[in-house]
Amino acid sequence: MKLKTHKALAKRVKLTKTGKALKRKAGQDHFNSRETGKVRRNKRSDLLMTSSIRKAIAAAMPYSK
Repeated sequence: MKLKTHKALAKRVKLTKTGKALKRKAGQDHFNSRETGKVRRNKRSDLLMTSSIRKAIAAAMPYSK
């Protein structure tokens, strides 16, 4: 039987070629005008997820390398 990919996680996480997981910073949709420029600038970059969560991501996304 084929293993299924967890689609919600697949939409939120990007795996790099070396196996690291990237995600977008939260809170970018609205109410950003009240944030400082520094906070708005930092929200544009992706976050590197910890290596401890990589095992859970590998289980939820079995066909990702």
